[in-house]
Amino acid sequence: MFIGHIPAGYLTAKALQRKARERGISSTHFIFAGVAGAIAPDIDLLYFYLLDGRAHHHHTYATHFPVVWASAFLACAMWWLTGKARQWALLAGIFALGGFGHMLLDSVVGDIAWGAPWDMRLFSLFEVRAAYRPWWLNFILNWSFALEILLTAAAVIVWRRRPHRLSPRAWHKPVRWSARIPDNSWRSQ
Repeated sequence: MFIGHIPAGYLTAKALQRKARERGISSTHFIFAGVAGAIAPDIDLLYFYLLDGRAHHHHTYATHFPVVWASAFLACAMWWLTGKARQWALLAGIFALGGFGHMLLDSVVGDIAWGAPWDMRLFSLFEVRAAYRPWWLNFILNWSFALEILLTAAAVIVWRRRPHRLSPRAWHKPVRWSARIPDNSWRSQ
């Protein structure tokens, strides 16, 4: 996945946003945590490019182990059950859920080691054949990119339905003009 993680994180957080708001969590913070979690597994790209010299597929790093994200989510659920700092537990939980969603999306065509760290065999639902250069064209020209476009379109539709302060719809509100006549007495002096 290239562009699908951010809209998927947004859609997941939006779906659960009302419950978070009922518990006193800002919608902005909740959605930010969901989107950040959805892209967090790809933080390993920094290591991949800067330190590892692209020696290993970045999906073999711990940030792409589903057990890491599932464990993080379960830890957040247990944190929630303790009743202490529940708002932080929910924010951490949506972050972890975003990370786990990343694993699901990468499993479509991106090779994820679902048994890692014990079994490092990579799985994907479909294979992307190497037919184009540069390598990323193989993914963008694959049918699976339509799924990413669909996720992005759905996120834009959900975003547009909600009234925003900066929404173009807000720009079309009627402006109330004052009926006061300006005082031009200063001109006559």
